[in-house]
Amino acid sequence: MELCFLIFLCCTIGAFCNTPHKRFEYKLSFKGPHLIQKDGNIPFWQHGGDAIASDDSIRVTPSLRSKRGWIWSKNTNPHSHWEVDVSFRVTGRGRIGADGLAIWYTEKEGSNGMVFGGKDQWNGLGIFFDSFDNDNQHNNPYVMVMLNDGTKLYDHNSDGSLQQLGGCMRDYRNKPYLIKARIHYIERVLTIWVHNGMANNAEDYEMCLRAENVDLPQNGYFGISAATGGLADDHDVTSFITHSLKPAAAQVQPDQAGKVTDEETKKYEKEYEEYWDKLQKSQEEYKKEHPDKIKDIDEDDWFENQQDREIKQIFQGQTKIGETLMQLQRKLDEIIGKQENTLSQISNNRGHGVQQVPQGQAGGQAQPIVASSIQRHEVDSIINSQRDISNTMIDLKNLVGEMQHSVNRIQSNSGQPGGQGQGQAMNSQIVLHEVKDTIHNLRGDVQQLIQRPPPPPLNCPPIPNMNCISPMYFFIFMALQLITILGYMIYKSSQEASAKKFY
Repeated sequence: MELCFLIFLCCTIGAFCNTPHKRFEYKLSFKGPHLIQKDGNIPFWQHGGDAIASDDSIRVTPSLRSKRGWIWSKNTNPHSHWEVDVSFRVTGRGRIGADGLAIWYTEKEGSNGMVFGGKDQWNGLGIFFDSFDNDNQHNNPYVMVMLNDGTKLYDHNSDGSLQQLGGCMRDYRNKPYLIKARIHYIERVLTIWVHNGMANNAEDYEMCLRAENVDLPQNGYFGISAATGGLADDHDVTSFITHSLKPAAAQVQPDQAGKVTDEETKKYEKEYEEYWDKLQKSQEEYKKEHPDKIKDIDEDDWFENQQDREIKQIFQGQTKIGETLMQLQRKLDEIIGKQENTLSQISNNRGHGVQQVPQGQAGGQAQPIVASSIQRHEVDSIINSQRDISNTMIDLKNLVGEMQHSVNRIQSNSGQPGGQGQGQAMNSQIVLHEVKDTIHNLRGDVQQLIQRPPPPPLNCPPIPNMNCISPMYFFIFMALQLITILGYMIYKSSQEASAKKFY
């Protein structure tokens, strides 16, 4: 058992030690969000054809027929060992899509062409995600890896099946999550992994190809292209992440870990000098083009010294402390206000809720009487009064409506032409009398409603007088009870003493 454990431990340590060291290469990578700049360009990359760059992704080709787009890195890859992670999405309306997407690593920068949007007869590596089945072998969508030395023409009729280095069938269209491809090249070994996009697990890769003795060009360019034909898909690329790899044998020793080698130091110094020269040239060109905008810059006005920076930091810290104290003071004031309101309510309840009513009889004690408060029957009486007032107002409204109707009828009758003059006059007089009677009745109802006495206040029933025992009788009763208890205890002890004589 111990031997097996040691073997397992040695294998684990050996695998860990053989893991190459990764280094992120930002000049050979892009990733959203904030993918593009204000001018629409992608830092360190260039795109063309029908490619559309947005803030989150790059649509290499839209879902329109006969479209081709591409995106290529501006800088070459100086590393012999590298790893690339590409995340993309291929979506379309139909069950079958076209044509596909390609990932390139070539000696020269590519351009628009007929091989999935890239140029034919390339020198380097091409990884094709072919969506359309040109050879009717029913083996698409298909992931194919092809090497070219710059002399081969891609065979579209056979989907390059006779020219491929290897590949695998993977359905990557219309998946719920992003499709991911990982290209790993180290010590002439090329390995391709593909994530099928059916799960959100970032490391759920499946190996598609592993080939040895693969020679790729030095200082090559990375690129992505896509194309559509009679059928069309959206080809969206969200990220292209590049890492340079350093094999375990080439890594620094443990005592030199964390130190920069002389070669890297010279390389960084050279890059710094190049950037500094470019900056100086840009400034001189700007001064020549805009002489009117040149001003003498005083560094003391533009840059703060150490003392000013420390004073500013102290002031900012004190400002934050003051704001925090103000917030605490406001919270404390709120709490104190709530406590004062609660105490005032409690004191009011104590002062008005209980009243001492003295008793007139001798020997009587004060009895607490709860002060009168709004009871349920009082609330019901108020609601009934409001209901009566509402009904009365409805009746008044109906009466006013009848009066209006009568007046309108009078006006309409008075406006008619003669022929029935006497009858109309008699009807008008009758209606006028009815209106007067109605107004008189209405006035009387209003007067009664105004002079209606308010309902008598409802008081609690009086508390009956209760005769309580006087203090003298209370003490006499307690003395008799005490004497009885003592007599019983003496009697019980005498009985127990007499019983012990027989034993």
